[in-house]
This record gives sequence, C-alpha cells and structure tokens, in this order.
Amino acid sequence: MKRQKRDRLERAHSRGYQAGLIGKAKDACPYQSSDSRSQWLGGWREAVGDRSDGLVNLR
Repeated sequence: MKRQKRDRLERAHSRGYQAGLIGKAKDACPYQSSDSRSQWLGGWREAVGDRSDGLVNLR
C-alpha cells in the first residue's frame, strides 16, 4: 500500500477516534469513500469502547 493512502486512512481512523471521544454520533462521519468511512467508523467504535470501559478520562 502506498504511503499516501496509508496516511489518509490513518488520519480517518484518528479523526473517528477523536469524534468518538467527544461523543459525536457515528452518523457524523464526513467520509464518503468506503475505505475512509470504514477507518473512521473503526476509530469511532474504538473510542466509544474505551469510554465505556473507563480507559479515557476527559477531565
């Protein structure tokens, strides 16, 4: 996989994780392409899981 493509997908995952941490709905995903959307949702699910497990303290 090309570095540019990997970076783009890593960024989508990171942005999804951040959105999940602050409590955004998964419908707020800004990506249309299936690869980026999948990565964003994966990050979002990971963050929601971390929040529910108490692994993340926002304050």
